[in-house]
Amino acid sequence: MEIITKRLILRPIITDDVYDVFEYSKEPNVGPNAGWKPHESIEESLQVMQDIFINKENVFGIVLKKTGKLIGSVGLIDDKKRENDDVKMLGYAIGEKYWGQGYMTEAGKAVVLHGFKIINLALISAYCYSSNTRSQGVLNKLGFQYEGKLALCEKIYDGSVYDNECFALWPEELNSLYLE
Repeated sequence: MEIITKRLILRPIITDDVYDVFEYSKEPNVGPNAGWKPHESIEESLQVMQDIFINKENVFGIVLKKTGKLIGSVGLIDDKKRENDDVKMLGYAIGEKYWGQGYMTEAGKAVVLHGFKIINLALISAYCYSSNTRSQGVLNKLGFQYEGKLALCEKIYDGSVYDNECFALWPEELNSLYLE
C-alpha cells in the first residue's frame, strides 16, 4: 500500500532501500533521539530493516516525490505501554538534513489519517524523550494532546534510562491541519 501526499510517497520499505536507510540511520542525532545507536554498517541497517520494517503492516518509508530518495520512516506499531488492540503508537525517524522542512509533519498527518480512517483506531499514542523538542513540535502540529511524563521508563542502547513524554490523539480531536 502507498500513501501519496503533496511532496511525499509513503510506501513499504524493501531490502533495496538499505543504502538510504543506512544513510539516515548512521547520522549522530537521528537514532539517539529515538533510543537507538547510530548504525555502523549496511549489515546492521539490513538486520534492523528485517526486524522492524520489512513486511510490517502500517510501516512506511518516506520517499521524496521529486527525487525518489527514501529519507526516513514512519508507521503505526503496537504500543507496548497500553494493552488495547485498538491503539497503535506513531513512530518515526528522518535524516537530519530533512529536519525543519515539514516532511515529518506531512508524513505523520497522512499516517494518522490512515490509522483513524482505514484501520479504525480508537487512539494513536506517541512518546519521546524530554530533550527531543523537535519531536514534541511535530506531535503538537499533528494535534496530539500531552498526557504527562512516564518517569524512568526506557533504557536505551548505552544503558541510560530516560523519561518518556506521553502524547495521544483521538479521532474526534483531529485539528484543522487534517481538513486541508
